[in-house]
Amino acid sequence: MKVIFVASEVAPFVKTGGLADVTGSLPKALKHLGHDVRIILPFYKDIAEGSFEVSGPLLHAEVRLGATAEAGVLRQTSLDGIPVYLIEKDGFFGRDFLYSTPAGDYRDNPRRFAFFCRGVLEFLKLLNFSPDVFHCHDWQAACIPILLKNEAGRDPFFGNSSVLFTIHNLAYQGLFPKESLAEMGFDQTYYSIDCLEYYGKVNLMKGAILSADLVNTVSETYCAEIQTPVQGCGLDGVLKARRSDLSGILNGLDYTEWDPATDTNLLTPYTASTPEGKQDNKKELQRILGMKQSETSPLLGIVSRLTAQKGLDLVAKLLPRLAAEEMQLVILGSGEEKYVRLLQQASGSKGNNISFNFGFEASLAHKIYAGCDIFLMPSHFEPCGLGQLIALHYGTVPVVRKTGGLADTVHDPRDSSEPTGFAFGPYSSSALWEALTRAVRVWRAKEQWETMVRRDMRLDFSWHHSAQKYDDLYHRGIKTKRG
Repeated sequence: MKVIFVASEVAPFVKTGGLADVTGSLPKALKHLGHDVRIILPFYKDIAEGSFEVSGPLLHAEVRLGATAEAGVLRQTSLDGIPVYLIEKDGFFGRDFLYSTPAGDYRDNPRRFAFFCRGVLEFLKLLNFSPDVFHCHDWQAACIPILLKNEAGRDPFFGNSSVLFTIHNLAYQGLFPKESLAEMGFDQTYYSIDCLEYYGKVNLMKGAILSADLVNTVSETYCAEIQTPVQGCGLDGVLKARRSDLSGILNGLDYTEWDPATDTNLLTPYTASTPEGKQDNKKELQRILGMKQSETSPLLGIVSRLTAQKGLDLVAKLLPRLAAEEMQLVILGSGEEKYVRLLQQASGSKGNNISFNFGFEASLAHKIYAGCDIFLMPSHFEPCGLGQLIALHYGTVPVVRKTGGLADTVHDPRDSSEPTGFAFGPYSSSALWEALTRAVRVWRAKEQWETMVRRDMRLDFSWHHSAQKYDDLYHRGIKTKRG
């Protein structure tokens, strides 16, 4: 089966979030299943200035956007033997940021990503690669299913291609002013309730949901949640209308990158059979961060974007109580200025109880996952979550809010005879504190804690299982498309 991944970011080439982890890992698992998988994304400045071996230009094409045309160039690199195509247009993608600057989103994002999607179709024809499946990710690739349903699908070259559209985060929908319709090369027939019209604006994700053959999101619980008014972000009705074609598939974890047995960032490698190595890594983490090397204080970790979605407002309210209870907390991340200022102040005033590390340093992230006792993810909503999957494999017991993929992967002692972590329901600091204190009580009961740690480390969230489910979806989509 021929599969093309269309995405705006792919690890390790360029990444802002979990989307890149999926598009960088899932194709490799699908390749192992025997598929001819290829990836296409924009040729950003970060890729051009990186250490990647990029060939080309391979092809040139005129990409039409309504009455005008823009020249594009195709380059190529690879990811573990998988062809990766890069669409180049310096005026659109040769910028310092992918989607926005600190001052806000790029105003020409509709045109930039319409150009990308239309360029995908042009270059695939020039490459003579007619996919059985277009696997499109989030609003930046949403024009593909819209075009294939309304225009390009009439081209025999794409006549048998099915489309799977994956929603990674429904909160980001590609919502633009009505005037952007012409910028993207769409005429007024697309501005209808059955396509792009959305309360006087253009909604690319809505159009993709209505146009794709199948739609999925990145966990089963999130799939159910987004069909409700509370988490449907205004599209719950559209999603419920397509519920027979909607499914949830949990993201996997790339164990070649995240494995404490082989992780070169760690002082002492360890396994489920030899978990005592975690203590060496805890002491090392405390040392490099200038924290007290205490065996009687639980060390809590957070690796996250610093936003309200991630529950940072709940964490902020608990900082004084954490210090009073002699718990240690290390945080790595960047995000909203109010949280950055608050954490910088807390880190400075609390001495070695709280260590705030601004930005993202991959090596330190690995050390936090390995060295901490408990990992916090009190998210307001979480489509899947990667942090809890890493924490489980590193034996760092998660404390999470019971939502989305967190609910699917972390099982509380109150709900399971084989618990893997601690979860709370109501979105409140008191509920988080109750779950955390339960976790600390078990942490102090060493034998029970060690049993949980070993259980967590033996769980298998590899991409192999999820890739098989995607394979089933691909076959279903092809059957639907071809009758």
